[in-house]
Amino acid sequence: MSTLTSQPQWHRLSELAASVKDAHMRDWFSQDPSRADTMQAEACGIFLDYSKNRVTDEVMTSLFELAEAQGLSAQRDAMFGGQHINSTENRAVLHTALRNFSGEPVMVDGKDVMPEVQATLDKIQKFTETVHSGSHLGYTGKPVKQVVAIGIGGSFLGPKIMTEALKPYRSDAVKVHFVANVDGCHIHDVLSSLDHEETLVVMSSKSFSTQETLQNTQTAKQWFLSAGGTQEDIAKHFVAVSSNVKAATDFGIAEENIFPMWDWVGGRYSLWSAIGLPISLSLGFDNFKGLLEGAHEMDKHFKNAPLESNLPVIMAMLGVWYRNFFDAQSTVMLPYYHYLRGLPAYVQQLDMESNGKQVTKQGDVVDYATGPIIWGSEGTNGQHSFHQLIHQGTSLIPADFMLPLHVPNQNDTHHAMLASNCFGQAQALMQGKTFDECYTDLADEGLDEDTRKHIAQHKTMPGNKPSNTLLFEKLDPVTLGALVALYEHKVFVQGVIWQVNSFDQWGVELGKELGNQVLDGIQGNAQESQFDVSTQQLIAKFRSANAPK
Repeated sequence: MSTLTSQPQWHRLSELAASVKDAHMRDWFSQDPSRADTMQAEACGIFLDYSKNRVTDEVMTSLFELAEAQGLSAQRDAMFGGQHINSTENRAVLHTALRNFSGEPVMVDGKDVMPEVQATLDKIQKFTETVHSGSHLGYTGKPVKQVVAIGIGGSFLGPKIMTEALKPYRSDAVKVHFVANVDGCHIHDVLSSLDHEETLVVMSSKSFSTQETLQNTQTAKQWFLSAGGTQEDIAKHFVAVSSNVKAATDFGIAEENIFPMWDWVGGRYSLWSAIGLPISLSLGFDNFKGLLEGAHEMDKHFKNAPLESNLPVIMAMLGVWYRNFFDAQSTVMLPYYHYLRGLPAYVQQLDMESNGKQVTKQGDVVDYATGPIIWGSEGTNGQHSFHQLIHQGTSLIPADFMLPLHVPNQNDTHHAMLASNCFGQAQALMQGKTFDECYTDLADEGLDEDTRKHIAQHKTMPGNKPSNTLLFEKLDPVTLGALVALYEHKVFVQGVIWQVNSFDQWGVELGKELGNQVLDGIQGNAQESQFDVSTQQLIAKFRSANAPK
């Protein structure tokens, strides 16, 4: 038995789960008219209604007690304090330092990192202003009008989704295109529509050797050279976010156009760093800074608010409740706002790459479930497809609904319909529809008794499906920053509970390593015998299909 499952708080939660298993939230709401008033919290412009969860006050108290027993407060302080909580890589975890506007130092190994952070922000601001003003000229004297941002994983997903979510705040100065997939179709489609004389390429790779990113950047370079640019002209059209200055300068990038990265920032937490340069280029520096400011506000809330009113802690512990005591294998995210449609994919990487682990920090195999599957889509589209499974399927799937109260470019009817669907779906999941209610509804359908009962049985929905609802005044940069930081801290809290290292990703690293080996095999630079027979067969088929005709 692990130290987690031997905790008395864990045993108490097991007992409470058994006691509420057959209780229905519909009855709880009927018995307690104040339930929605007591099960809510608000911070940083985000309102959380968690009353539609299969929890009682006693359950919530026990969940917070488990968090304390697992050392949440101490672990949180260790992260903000620059301690090496990423134990397998012996690194600090300080994405929070990138948005630290407190004026206080942040120490890593005895050194205050804030001067470097501020210098990088200043560099991003200056470069953005140079591009937006039209004074950053290409080799033919034309100003930059198009930006191609090349990265993968956190170096791609964060910037892309943030600029997508904040589309109403985009600058007219330049248009930013994002490329990640090594599938050549993507970069071909992007580059084919651009004028190389007006294009700036931003390459984001800490090592400057990430396979997909480097290949796409090489392709962009060849496109630029083939269109008339020279090796010397690369310096005016390519910039890099990387810690490998030599590789970037050897490529042709001017050293003054290389933006730094630090080991204490993981890829999936890096949008707040110079990886966010494409965000700044797309939205303007002030809006990029707004993102950072919103995240900083959530950092302060997470550090200082009591557990029972702490948004990341509440959401994290509800997730632990369902994952470990109700065997919920996934969580669905349902943003009811078109521009926020990419957030489920962002949180999917953040959560699953962080807590998809099977051993504790001490190296012991866990005897409990860890990170859930994260998935989702924008409302109302999902209501006409996968919501069916959430309503009537056999799996318990907790849901996060989210909605801005005000949106740009919509009339009142559109937004009222959107809100009604958001609130209606959450209500339907909670209350369901009984057999008797369905049977009564069919009274005027002219059905015989057996058919009426048969159809009523198929229309019955059990309800008692849990959800959170997150509301915010509008999705501006500050609110989006706070929302993303909320999910970052939620993931951190769950990692503390499960005793896993949320900041390494060895499964990702293995895939990269084997991908490079297989590429050598495809290109004839490796012995076939080093691969299993299945992979040998697949390589052979690929080489045969692509052999010169």
